[in-house]
Amino acid sequence: MIGLAHDAFKHSVWLSNREGLGLAVYNCGFQRCSPGHTWGPAVRDHFLIHYITSGKGVYDSGSGKYSLSAGDGFLVVPNRLITYWADQSDPWEYYWVGFNGTDAERLVCEAGLSAEQPIFHYDKDSLYREKLLNIYRLNGNRPSDQARMQAGLLSFMAAMMDRRPLDIQEKKSGYEYVKKSLQFIDYNYSRSIDVDDIAANVGISRSHLYRLFMKHISVPPNEYLTRYRIQKASLLLESSNLSVGEAAYSTGFSDQLYFSRVFKKYKGLSPSQYSKRSHEKK
Repeated sequence: MIGLAHDAFKHSVWLSNREGLGLAVYNCGFQRCSPGHTWGPAVRDHFLIHYITSGKGVYDSGSGKYSLSAGDGFLVVPNRLITYWADQSDPWEYYWVGFNGTDAERLVCEAGLSAEQPIFHYDKDSLYREKLLNIYRLNGNRPSDQARMQAGLLSFMAAMMDRRPLDIQEKKSGYEYVKKSLQFIDYNYSRSIDVDDIAANVGISRSHLYRLFMKHISVPPNEYLTRYRIQKASLLLESSNLSVGEAAYSTGFSDQLYFSRVFKKYKGLSPSQYSKRSHEKK
C-alpha cells in the first residue's frame, strides 16, 4: 500500500499461486493509518473489502464520495479508479481482504454489495474484525494454507450475507423461492430429481412453485429443468467424447431413448448428429 513509511502500523500478506481458481485470497491484513494517509487514485485488479474498526476517513469510489467511520466498510471493484484517505485528526484503522476468481462477483452480489452500492455497516459486535483477522492468521503459500484462507473468506462473506435482510419486495413477490429453485437445479440436475423434489427443497407446494415460475420467468419448472439438462448435455457433447448414453446419464436422464427425443425437440438434431457436427467444426 502506498505510503507505508508513514503508517502507524501495518500487517499484510500477499499470496501467489492463485490463478484459475473459483475463489482465491489475493491479500489480507490490517492497518492503523497515519493522519491523511492516502491510497490512489489507482485501480485494483481484484475485489477488496475494507472494514473500519476505529477512526474516520473518506472513500471516493469514482461514482460517489463517502465519509466513513468505525463500523463502516467499503468495497473496491476491479478496474475502477478509486481513492481513499484517512482523516487528519482521527485517522482510521481498518482490516481488509482482497480476492478474485470466477465466484467472486457472485459472492459480492449475494452480500448486497456492488460498484453502485459499495458501502456497508456493522457495529453489533467484533464478528467482522475477527473473521478478517482469522484470514490473516491462516496465511501461507502451501495449497492447504490457501484452502484454509479461502474457507476463512467464505466464512466472512457468509457473515456479510447474514446481515443483509431479504428485500421486502422480493419476499413479497415470492421470487426468493424461484432463486432457491434455480440454485437447487444447478446443483442437482445430474441426479434423478423432479418438480416434487424442487418444491420440497424450497418448502412450498408444487402448484405454488408452478405459479411463481410462470410469474417470474414465464416457464414452468418442469420445462426449465428439462431445458437446463439439455443445455448441459449439449455442452458435454460439444466438448467431450462422451457417448449419447453417457451424456444422458450425466445430466439426469435415465432413459436414453427419451433423452434423444427430448434433445431433438430442443436442438433440432439427434444427440449423435449434434455431437458429430460439433466435432467436425473443430
